[in-house]
Amino acid sequence: MSKRIALLAAAGVAAVGLAVPAAGAQPKKKHAAKAHHVAKKPSRAYSGKMLVGINDEAVTLYGDPAQAFQAIKALRAQIVRVNLYWGGNQWAVANKKPLDATDPGDHAYRWDIYDRLARYAHTYHVQLMFSIVFSPRWANGGKAATVPPKSMKALQDFAVAAATRYDGGYVPPAWQQQPTLAGPTEPLPVVNLWTAWNEPNNPDFLTPQYTKKKGKYVIASAAAYAKICNSVYAGIHAVSIVPGAITSTTGKYLPTQEMVACGVTDPRGNDNPHRRPSVDPISFLTAAHNAGMKTFDVYAHNPYASSGKESPKYVPKGKYARRIQLGNINVLLNLVKKYYGPKHLWITEYGYQTNPPDKTVFGTSWKNQAAYLKSSILLARRNPRIDIFIWYLIKDEPKISGWQSGLETFGGKKKPAWAAFVHSPRG
Repeated sequence: MSKRIALLAAAGVAAVGLAVPAAGAQPKKKHAAKAHHVAKKPSRAYSGKMLVGINDEAVTLYGDPAQAFQAIKALRAQIVRVNLYWGGNQWAVANKKPLDATDPGDHAYRWDIYDRLARYAHTYHVQLMFSIVFSPRWANGGKAATVPPKSMKALQDFAVAAATRYDGGYVPPAWQQQPTLAGPTEPLPVVNLWTAWNEPNNPDFLTPQYTKKKGKYVIASAAAYAKICNSVYAGIHAVSIVPGAITSTTGKYLPTQEMVACGVTDPRGNDNPHRRPSVDPISFLTAAHNAGMKTFDVYAHNPYASSGKESPKYVPKGKYARRIQLGNINVLLNLVKKYYGPKHLWITEYGYQTNPPDKTVFGTSWKNQAAYLKSSILLARRNPRIDIFIWYLIKDEPKISGWQSGLETFGGKKKPAWAAFVHSPRG
């Protein structure tokens, strides 16, 4: 199901009401790079001005990267976020089970498109953010990619492999090298911004959302996600960036160690175990904390508006008060502070779809999209705990059933939001 269809379904279900009490508190290295697996203190959230980036993997990851990065350069984007698929689709690294899951050079692994993206990002001085997501069938008993692995050790080992590969000192074995992109002795660039999964309170990404125990529904997705967060965090932080490694940017505002964000939550949830179940982000965080989610470097959230008529300053009220949009983002930040201290936040997706072509409740005019983009970036910059702001899509998706928040149409016509993005302040 596409993200757009999921939103339409959520909008339809919202009128049903909350079926579950909100916030229910249920309760040996073969390559040199592995020598950098050392225990270390996790890095703190970096301070400085907010960085602005793009999330559009159809263009950047499995599209034409040369064309994509010309657009990224023109847009002055500082960060590109994509999913790093562990399993579940044709772009996954580990659809086959590795013999040594912590070894990025294992013959089961396929990193080609991610290595290519890292090389391009480095060339264009853009920082990468990888979101580790989806389970391979060998890890979850042959179930859907949204079902978590049976053993979280498998996920942690993959996180170790990913962090090792992009620690700034890893030279791929000969059979994994891409001669057209780099010489045989050139290490892969650093990637030090990571998220654990994407929108785990949304059934498009993690299932089941609820299970029944002793006659009561509990938030199963939050319990599973607590383990996912812990595993990715531990795996990434088992690796240190190679001393002196060069990042894809000047590094002026960036951390010098690995940074792992957990949460990455959808702004909505119907809290209904019976009808396309999803969980609001406040209830989800509470349940994940109670289930043992230990820590993270940064929290992440995707604070989309619920309608094209809602500006970035709009504050959901009444029965929708548990939606977390940009206008009430401090509600989420206050809960993060309660459980984990004053952690900072990454906005890992944001955007407004346009009409034309989107004639649903989510569409807004091209003029409004540009105004909302300017307003949202300024609003986020005023919050001292928001470090990163990422806009969802450079280009509209080709089908109307997809997402239409691009800065240009699928045909390449630039919307006013393109110029608004270019001229918005940067960190």
